[in-house]
Amino acid sequence: MTRRRILITGATGGIGKLLAQRLRGDYDLVLQGRHPDDDDPDDLVLADLTNYDDTLKLMDGVDTVVHMAGSASPDSTWDDVLQANIIGFRNALEAAREAGVRRFVFASSNHAMGMYDRHGEWPVHPHTLPRGDSLYGVSKIFGEALGRFYHDEYGIDFIALRIGWSSPDTHETDLDLLRAMWLSPDDTEQVVRRAIEAETRFGLYYAISDNPNRRWDMTNTMLELGYRPKDSWTDHSDAEENTAQPTPPSWPKG
Repeated sequence: MTRRRILITGATGGIGKLLAQRLRGDYDLVLQGRHPDDDDPDDLVLADLTNYDDTLKLMDGVDTVVHMAGSASPDSTWDDVLQANIIGFRNALEAAREAGVRRFVFASSNHAMGMYDRHGEWPVHPHTLPRGDSLYGVSKIFGEALGRFYHDEYGIDFIALRIGWSSPDTHETDLDLLRAMWLSPDDTEQVVRRAIEAETRFGLYYAISDNPNRRWDMTNTMLELGYRPKDSWTDHSDAEENTAQPTPPSWPKG
């Protein structure tokens, strides 16, 4: 038995660092980053995903790519998402195909469906028509669509996780909408592990903790990936649910 070799792109970001720490015991990891910090792991590989040759070199022997790299802010400009979320993402997916990578796990976002949140049009289901709330959200829709093509055309497994609000501290906000889409660190680890290991070969899945006021359907995440969220923001706060609180008109900016 050999351990699966997992490439984590964006390993210098918040979720990337979390996964690098927690998955190391079970997988052989390749960690990619572009802008290193002092607390980054010693085995971090510096590579610019907008450079295809650099990206292809990362794929040697890789079984699964966990793609966390990219511009992560809803305020991202067109140039930001063009380089990081469109060109860089396409390079990673194409390099994975060329290298014979079996599976690609894509960090999508709730912002791919964010216009439903802005207008309070809930519940939202995984296969509802996408409605990005920003250029960032639109770039995630592009990623999901390109992944669908690569799965259909080339047979690569493609699992897109529509990640909610990832934060270790639920007290960072008093907005009910954000609390409702909270994804805890432990549940982050679990849903990514399930995306790596599940038998299903393609899907779009919401990745949110077990929050009682959530508005997004996770039925297929639970049935197809086997995800069982353990945490709820209500376990970490004395605040009460406020599902009647309107979405700020500036969503997703504030």
